[in-house]
Amino acid sequence: MKNIIKLFALLSMFIGITAISNTEAHAATKYRVVSTKNVTTKSYIRSSAKGNMYNLNGKLPYVTFKTAHYLKNFPRTTFKVTKSRIVLKMAFVPNSSNGLYSGWVWHGYLKVKPGTGTYNKIYTNARKQLGKRYVYGAVGPNRFDCSGLSKYVYKKAINKTLPRTAQSQYNSYKKASTSSRKQGDLVFFGSSKKNISHVGIYVGSGKMIDAQNRGVITEKVASPWWHCVGYSRPANLN
Repeated sequence: MKNIIKLFALLSMFIGITAISNTEAHAATKYRVVSTKNVTTKSYIRSSAKGNMYNLNGKLPYVTFKTAHYLKNFPRTTFKVTKSRIVLKMAFVPNSSNGLYSGWVWHGYLKVKPGTGTYNKIYTNARKQLGKRYVYGAVGPNRFDCSGLSKYVYKKAINKTLPRTAQSQYNSYKKASTSSRKQGDLVFFGSSKKNISHVGIYVGSGKMIDAQNRGVITEKVASPWWHCVGYSRPANLN
């Protein structure tokens, strides 16, 4: 039976591969490329040190795999995924070699880098909480306080673990001004930078999603009952 392998192309320093089964590709085995397509760029880190990275050599649609690097040598490398590819296993052919600075690696040896992702995931997850009750000290999934909501949404959406309180969330991340704020930033309220009492998730157009006495709602940042202290950026979103 023919084996189907799905590939992720990674730019930066390397290129990476994804397979439906976790069987390592054999360098002397010939493969036929079925399809290649662009994907939304995401950041990955390795989830295992066991895998290899490969160069794919040959004239399309037929390629062979040549080991180029070993994941054990790159414990802190960030991989940028830009393409996906599906390859069909064929027959044995002589091994070939080409290049040193790109390669393919099975997707099971990679995982999404924590704290990275798209704003759309943050926004979609935050909207799912609209209408839920406000309860002081609640962290979800059915009831929230303000920092419980931001903590829950970031963890669910992009696997980013935020500190528990609004004050610690403000203290922990890079600050952004009103003019440089971006969708997905956290917006903070209180009497001063050292007395933060509320936090919301900025969603653009001067609005935020937050948990307050009326529950989880969408409201304006510039409301008379809030004093905006500033913004922080827990993650670089695209």
